[in-house]
Amino acid sequence: MDDEEPKSIGMLAPVAPVSLRRYPPSPATEHLVRHYWIPRWDLPPGRTVVQEVLEYPTANLVVEPSGTAIHPMSTGRGRRELSGRGWAVGVLLRPATARLLTPADIRPGAPIPLPDAPTTLVADAVDGPPDSSDAAAVAVLEHWFAALDLRLDDAARLVDRAVDAVESDPALVRVDELIRRLDTTYRDLNRAVRRHLGVTPRWIIARHRLQEAAAALQSDDPPALADLAARLGYADQPHFSRDFARFIGMTPSRYRALR
Repeated sequence: MDDEEPKSIGMLAPVAPVSLRRYPPSPATEHLVRHYWIPRWDLPPGRTVVQEVLEYPTANLVVEPSGTAIHPMSTGRGRRELSGRGWAVGVLLRPATARLLTPADIRPGAPIPLPDAPTTLVADAVDGPPDSSDAAAVAVLEHWFAALDLRLDDAARLVDRAVDAVESDPALVRVDELIRRLDTTYRDLNRAVRRHLGVTPRWIIARHRLQEAAAALQSDDPPALADLAARLGYADQPHFSRDFARFIGMTPSRYRALR
């Protein structure tokens, strides 16, 4: 796996000068995990770098020297400050997985500590031989997930299918279309999504559309805002601009100017 700059859907600002490697899950855990990610950074004294991203509609499990926690997604921009020297071992979870790891429904906001996670074993692996430390850290987490024997129920599978459908089809821009695609009811879909992600089905669709918009506006040839709004299924440009500002914290025009 090659070193690469960290990236996420809808990157909103230049990322920190850190190395980042991603690893796929094994077949035994791919129903729970999207990928593993391991960043390392070493910044000069007094320097702080801020990362801002528009996150996937799911949670991350993050192991750091101080402990392990589930980090629910932010409903706006995710923000992380990096300074000094450090590392983390992250797991981008499948949308329904976080709820299986905690006794309560998931809500956007503060991290949820996981005191029973294998923090020490992961830290020992990270501090091991450089040529094998990443693989060893991932292996620890793979073994832990396998031992938990987490099972997806019908509601969890519905949540994963909903997010997959929205991500795989840019033309899917209405909740009623999503309900028909999944052959379910609004009541069942809304209840499942709220329990596992703390948001609504409409929010998932809007977030994905705005991730697409953010990427387009930062491209080498950004489209006209009216054309972009129409492509993403908005009735008009003002509606698109209001949604963009609410999620991103700035207007599309201002965000496009950051290129």
